[in-house]
Amino acid sequence: MTTHAPTELAAEDWAGEMGERWLRHLERLEGMIATVGRALMEHAAHRPGERVIDVGCGGGATSIDIARRVGNGGSVLGVDISPALIGAAQRRARDAGVTNVAFQCADAATFAAGAPFDRLFSRFGLMFFPHAQSAFANLHRLLRPRGRADFSVWAPARENAWIAQMMQILARHVELPRPEPRSPGPFALDDPNYVRELLAGAGFRSSDIVPWQGDQLVGGPGATPAAAADLLFEAMSLGRQLQHAGSAVQQQVRAELIELFSRHRSPEGIRMSASAFLVSAEAGG
Repeated sequence: MTTHAPTELAAEDWAGEMGERWLRHLERLEGMIATVGRALMEHAAHRPGERVIDVGCGGGATSIDIARRVGNGGSVLGVDISPALIGAAQRRARDAGVTNVAFQCADAATFAAGAPFDRLFSRFGLMFFPHAQSAFANLHRLLRPRGRADFSVWAPARENAWIAQMMQILARHVELPRPEPRSPGPFALDDPNYVRELLAGAGFRSSDIVPWQGDQLVGGPGATPAAAADLLFEAMSLGRQLQHAGSAVQQQVRAELIELFSRHRSPEGIRMSASAFLVSAEAGG
């Protein structure tokens, strides 16, 4: 039986509910995107002495990593719209003894403090702007002339087995809202031509978009199929799409997810293919 999900899903509330959910499962969720995160970090190749702003820094892991790479002569400012995640990032930096990193709760679409920076970095933090063109214009203003931006975005959902197969299961039980291209969400920037348009319109030049493909561990390293399914229910929009479906449907979806993940179980966890883009561009000026 197919039931109906809300006809329109509200934008993910990273300043509130979604940020708090992410925090509750921080290490597992970071573990899910660790492979592409490492690829972006190596692609960015930060140098000692650089001043870097990390947009959508989440729990601060990337900011702390960059701070170690730029050394005491450089500095990092991590910015995120979630107060809960910023608090976690500050605690992590203190615990790690990293002193050349700071964090601020702010909306990067309008944030200006500390500019201009030498570099801008973002691991999956730029896909949620309600007004992408004006937000990218502000990102450009955060950089000095010829400063470099490096960020990752997801490739289309159909090229990401971990999400495509999960949504196929979901679609058998609830009527999913029709996705609106370029609307805020994980796949808002899945079209390289659109990304180039945004960058050029904001004043960036010399943009370079490199496809990345690899595996990711759904549910984080070492997750069992049941733990991975529970994480998707609790920390991602999947749970919200099923909240009106009733317990019987929810239990059936969970059982089918466990079956899917069991087919992809490895000694490291639930290994499924993923696809993203690593984007670099230079600020004009």
